[in-house]
Amino acid sequence: MAARSKARKRAVDVLYESDVREVNPLWTLGERVKLADPPLNDYTVVLVEGVQAHRARLDEILAEYAEGWTIARMPGVDRAVLRLGLYELLWCADIPPAVVIDEAVELVKSLSTDESPRFVNGVLARVLRDRDTLMAVEASVQAVVPPVE
Repeated sequence: MAARSKARKRAVDVLYESDVREVNPLWTLGERVKLADPPLNDYTVVLVEGVQAHRARLDEILAEYAEGWTIARMPGVDRAVLRLGLYELLWCADIPPAVVIDEAVELVKSLSTDESPRFVNGVLARVLRDRDTLMAVEASVQAVVPPVE
């Protein structure tokens, strides 16, 4: 398994565990860093921090694009993988969208239900279709919000 694939798997582990325990993912991440058994890849840290930083917006997008599903109704692993995939699709320009979607689908194939790969692929594909519009909205929101001094 490639280093980034392992990092994504560990990030999903942290996000899922935090969701189940109802704790902040940054707290769980800190605990995993302290344990360092096995050590966390730097990309795992980037992913968890990025998902947490954009969590409210990621959940808004998920609620909009997960046709027929509420966030609470989704299997926890699917929710974690989708948040991670959305973060990479929308805020990690250096990763090709096909890689993001493929990695997310592979994660749910090994970790979730038989229906999950199709569901995750569909949600991420719909978001990818509208990515330019979504990012334009993000840019306009950032332009309106004054910097904190």
